[in-house]
Amino acid sequence: MRFGLILGDQLSHNLATLKYLDRTQDILLMAEVLEEASYVPHHLQKIALIFSAMRHFAKKLKAQGWKIRYHTFNRKNNIATLLDFVQRQQQQYSAEALFITQSGEYRLQHQIEQHWSNTLGMPVYCVPDDRFFCSPQQFRNWSMKYKNLRMEYFYREMRKQTGYLMQDGQPIGGKWNYDRENRKRWSGNPPLIDPLEFERDQIDRDVLDLVKNEFPSHPGQIESFRWATTREDALRNLQHFIKHALPHFGDHQDAMVYGQDYLFHSLLSPSLNCGLLLPSEVCDAAEKAYFQGHAPLNAVEGFIRQILGWREFVRGLYWLKMPEYAQQNHLQYSRALPSYYWTGKTQMACMAESLRNTLQHAYAHHIQRLMVTGNFALLSGIDPEEICQWYLAVYADAYEWVELPNTLGMVMYADAGILASKPYAASGNYIHKMSNYCEHCHYNVKTKTEEDSCPFNSLYWYFMIKNSAHFRANPRMNIVYQRLDQMPEDEKHKILNHADSLLSRIENL
Repeated sequence: MRFGLILGDQLSHNLATLKYLDRTQDILLMAEVLEEASYVPHHLQKIALIFSAMRHFAKKLKAQGWKIRYHTFNRKNNIATLLDFVQRQQQQYSAEALFITQSGEYRLQHQIEQHWSNTLGMPVYCVPDDRFFCSPQQFRNWSMKYKNLRMEYFYREMRKQTGYLMQDGQPIGGKWNYDRENRKRWSGNPPLIDPLEFERDQIDRDVLDLVKNEFPSHPGQIESFRWATTREDALRNLQHFIKHALPHFGDHQDAMVYGQDYLFHSLLSPSLNCGLLLPSEVCDAAEKAYFQGHAPLNAVEGFIRQILGWREFVRGLYWLKMPEYAQQNHLQYSRALPSYYWTGKTQMACMAESLRNTLQHAYAHHIQRLMVTGNFALLSGIDPEEICQWYLAVYADAYEWVELPNTLGMVMYADAGILASKPYAASGNYIHKMSNYCEHCHYNVKTKTEEDSCPFNSLYWYFMIKNSAHFRANPRMNIVYQRLDQMPEDEKHKILNHADSLLSRIENL
């Protein structure tokens, strides 16, 4: 008899672990444990999503004839880690081996590989996670061909490999990437799409009560929980997105609107990242919508690029560069994360809206994350470790393999350009262009150095001046430094002084 341990982000019926085991005699192990729920202060909705989805998945496996040993969360017993739970089961059943699909986080994978076999007194076999398009080894082989790793070239190779939106070896439409057609502001049309509401069963209700009572110090609201916790609901959500939102997703995927949290985004990433949906079936559905004439090419290509390109790229980079990658701090940032990242209480409307969305729903779309909360952290010099821990904690779709490269590399440029060819820094003008946030703000987006000037404006130029040695030679930033060189010296001094003043009272912005 053998054990198979299934983690909270491995809730797929075609999981590799299941392929190595025999349901008539082997035992599957699943556990809700304190260490995994609290190694960072995970958002209440994130914990609830994983616990509920795990319980639903275990119920399905049992109905299929699998033997299940499931540990529900109990803070009072001495099972605080996954290893504690497996040890307890080994004492009772004395299995001959443990099978587990590779973890999505280096922290846990390192523990498993280095310590579990000796502690448990049995072999532990880590099998590759084949739910992705690209294995870590394939990515490593690809990376050896390039001096600089860029998602665009990886994405093109993945398009060729999978055949998505390809015809006779060439991209349909003649272009690989329609990003320039994905940047329209939303001004009222087409009408926004309401997300699906799912009926909650007893499992959901029990978990929501448990999480609310057991994790009172964790961030976020739980009352607005709306995530799919079963595969059936995740598939319904996929169909809803393809039918109603995908046709408009391309044009407006970078837009932000005051008081509107979802726009035309799919809300599928939590289901993808915990295993309720597979990336292949999501990309298949989007491509089918294009071929049936239901959605335009810029929408479908942009959506597939996020999954086939970016999602796979950051995972490959994560496993290629860890564990050293997590320690990168190229710009030597050390400022503490302002408290409003946890409370949402700030006079900056764009930040307040993005943080409200985050705390209320454990969600914010990629532009809110990158160009608002992330941009502000970059311009303000926030310690990369602190902001990385925050992103990992507060989003329902955040697992370290996908969160860390996005935050450390794309948001903070702490990896010196391994992930991104330039820092994603922007002034308030970008936010004004892509949203109506500035209309609701205490600050004036049109000025730089007045008392009520948008903080993003002076902090943007402060960032460019202070980091000139890092970025002046970057060809993608020529225009920025040409503008800076043309700026009168007294204006630069005013900007630096105002930015210093803002940073000295950053908690009160």
